[in-house]
Amino acid sequence: MARRAKGRPVNGIFLLDKPGGMSSNRALQIVKRIYGAAKAGHTGALDPLATGMLPLCFGEATKFSQFLLDADKRYITTAKLGQRTDTSDADGEVVEERPLPENLTAELIDELLQREFTGLITQVPSMFSALKHNGQPLYKLARQGIQVEVKSRQVTVFSIELLAFRGDEVDLDIRCSKGTYIRSIVQDMGEMLGCGAHVKVLRRLDSGPYKAESMMTLADLEQLVDDMGSDATPERIQTRLDALLLPPWSPVADAPEVLLTEQQTSAVCKGQRVVLDPFEAQPLVRIRDAASDKFLGIGEIDADGQLLTRRLMNTQDI
Repeated sequence: MARRAKGRPVNGIFLLDKPGGMSSNRALQIVKRIYGAAKAGHTGALDPLATGMLPLCFGEATKFSQFLLDADKRYITTAKLGQRTDTSDADGEVVEERPLPENLTAELIDELLQREFTGLITQVPSMFSALKHNGQPLYKLARQGIQVEVKSRQVTVFSIELLAFRGDEVDLDIRCSKGTYIRSIVQDMGEMLGCGAHVKVLRRLDSGPYKAESMMTLADLEQLVDDMGSDATPERIQTRLDALLLPPWSPVADAPEVLLTEQQTSAVCKGQRVVLDPFEAQPLVRIRDAASDKFLGIGEIDADGQLLTRRLMNTQDI
């Protein structure tokens, strides 16, 4: 007999403003407990030091989490100049201190940033990243004193803006592609300046279609439940919490939509072939049943007009 999942079926995406000093998984487990959800996952871990945008996927929304993992990001970071740490951030031990270059100016820093750190760049991820080697996160190996070769990778920095330069600190606004390590940018910048640097503050503002103004903190979420008072029923609490969730398909909300007839919907749900007429080939479409207005999943339309499903919802749970 299959083991029944603990918790209730919750489907949607919660945009958490992760607090500093907490792992992404710990933050996920707290929100999952508040919701009483049976299934949940996050979309790209933030370091304990980092704060900000951490989309949490519940239930059927986990089927679309890859689109958030692959999405572009935006960060605000403060770089501490003159100090290099073993983790390339403020959580590590200082391993080297060097004086700042004489006559260092904001103009010189900005010129370096625009020349070396915009567009397609090559970087080596930190040994304290969540990148895996033979199934083990690099940061776990690093904490055991195990060093492995980390291959360089190419990422895209769409823009990097110097917000402020205060003596030995630099504030940056960075918009980048998936897989970009801000610690590597800061560390490499410090080496090019000749003084070393590490990340003092890191905050993720945007992830794919989600913007910072839509986030909610753990404190605000817990306060919302507390404010409902002792007379609130579990059903009322669940309704209030669920109203905060974005639809499971919101990561692909910009994709074209295909409306299916009742017959086509039945065929798709049975795994049968559906040919659209008229059609336009599309690499990604949202699939919806026209009669019930129910979102069915995502797919693509090939050159022959055939609808090829990629991820289908369990419509019994939504």
